[in-house]
Amino acid sequence: MSGPRIAPGGLRELGLPIWSFSRLAGRVTKTAPPAIFTTLGRGKGLFWGWLFFASQLMPGGKLPRRETEMVILRVATIRACAYEFTHHVRIGRRAGVSAEDVARIEVGSTAQGWQGHEELLMRVTEELLGTKDLSDATWTELRATYDERTAIELLLLIGHYDMLATTLMTLRLEPDA
Repeated sequence: MSGPRIAPGGLRELGLPIWSFSRLAGRVTKTAPPAIFTTLGRGKGLFWGWLFFASQLMPGGKLPRRETEMVILRVATIRACAYEFTHHVRIGRRAGVSAEDVARIEVGSTAQGWQGHEELLMRVTEELLGTKDLSDATWTELRATYDERTAIELLLLIGHYDMLATTLMTLRLEPDA
């Protein structure tokens, strides 16, 4: 099967609020209305619940936006989710993620040139996705760097974008033009 498993919806399938939101999001990302919204929007109320939850992590989280985007891009790289990766390269650019950062993110925690605790963020992402847990040593380092709320947020951010990558890849969404 080629193409998306569920076609992006239009006004009739999405309803005016989701359709309008999708068009506005396309203007912000300088793309057509993002397929993530026009496809997941077909779920109506489920879409709004997901969007509210997701917005508490990005852009509304406590973790700085640049770091949030770096974590999302690492998840997308590990999961080989082209849609999530392409979408967040665009968003990340506005949050200060450079092309050099993206190249480092693609290599991961072993890449040279990480600043501050960026390497820790990459390592936490890799370990959590690889084992679905963090070692006591990694947890101790994470808590020495971030407060309790931010540590919880980081775990939820990684888990959320892992779930989203699964959904986007299963639905066969292609990156927005």
